[in-house]
Amino acid sequence: MKIKIRKRYLFFILAFSSAIFNAIGSAFDAISQIYIPDPWALGIACFVFGVIVSGLFSIIFSIPYKKKSLGAHTIDPTFKRVRLLKKQEVKYHLIAGFGNAVLTIGYFFLLSLMSGDVSIVLPFTQVVILYLVIIESFSEKDTPSLVEIQSSVIVTFGAILGSLTLSGSINVTALAIVFLVINPGWVLLSVYQRKLKMLKIDESPNDAINIRVWNVIFACMFTIIIVSIFDGIMGTSHVIAGIQAITDQYFWVFLLAITTFFAFVFYIRALGIGKASVTQAVKASLILFSLPVSLILGYYGIIPSFTTDPVMLVIKLMGIVLMLLGILSFALTLTKAYIFIRMKPGYEIQQTMKQLWNIKGVSRVTAVAGPYDFIIKIHTRTLVKGYERIIRKVESIQGIDDYSWQSVLKEWEDI
Repeated sequence: MKIKIRKRYLFFILAFSSAIFNAIGSAFDAISQIYIPDPWALGIACFVFGVIVSGLFSIIFSIPYKKKSLGAHTIDPTFKRVRLLKKQEVKYHLIAGFGNAVLTIGYFFLLSLMSGDVSIVLPFTQVVILYLVIIESFSEKDTPSLVEIQSSVIVTFGAILGSLTLSGSINVTALAIVFLVINPGWVLLSVYQRKLKMLKIDESPNDAINIRVWNVIFACMFTIIIVSIFDGIMGTSHVIAGIQAITDQYFWVFLLAITTFFAFVFYIRALGIGKASVTQAVKASLILFSLPVSLILGYYGIIPSFTTDPVMLVIKLMGIVLMLLGILSFALTLTKAYIFIRMKPGYEIQQTMKQLWNIKGVSRVTAVAGPYDFIIKIHTRTLVKGYERIIRKVESIQGIDDYSWQSVLKEWEDI
């Protein structure tokens, strides 16, 4: 059954779905660490099994059903079938895969450094939201607005407070790994997965399933290479232990690979709708969805029991409220519009398209036949200032005869 939903709501549904699968995956991650105590081996096992699971699901989702693939009916409307890489994708996949490998190795290095208790420093991985805001201000035309910056800061510190556990002293080395290894790795992964999602493949939108399949392949390759070098220098055998762990503890690793696959597919789809910083901020709701998971794991003694300290409970509650307020701010401030443009005769189409594309806030420029010559799509967080700034830029382009701004009230898309 085909379901249509407003695009704004679809973005939040996808980001929240990714957070829910990540929360479930965190439970399987915690359980897997009991049966595979070597963090490096666990990382290798997860990636190798991730390649197998991703390949299996991509084949299943490629099965034709009612003139479309099964995947197009269920998980991503743009998915046709699993395919080989296109030339324009390779460099993006290499960087995203390397980023994935770096952040994963950083995470498992934290586990080995802190004997599995990373609850003190791991919340600071949420600062990656601010990293993304800074990166986007340099790499994307749509510079973050004050509202986006404020909301990102609110969500970041809310997520830190909501997940912080004061169970000991802060390890400076561990913090350095978070800020200098894990967060930069996540930035590379997020930014370049978004670039992949925005690509056109054979004149059609790129799909999240193929992006995930190839990302986990490249990430697995980079992880094995890096850990193999580490094994060679240190005389350890983490790669061999990881391969062995696949056969010994395949059940929990399999479940972890499944939840990770769907978490990333939904996350990549959300990246195709919203900016990486906003998507990551909404996905920080993982903290909220992780609460029931943490209560269950704590009850069975798999992780430390949930705190009953009144001060810590208040801190966590404040963090959750801040995080929800920040996400709500994102939801209420996004404005979209279309500008329909007529040109005077004698002006070059390609040059005009380039000038329109260079305007901050323009996300798409389309040349059309009919009463208008161009239709441009606008994303802005502040309607009044965004309107004034963009219209001034449009009016400064020579050759434009007339234009009409139409704000988007509702926008629907297949779920």
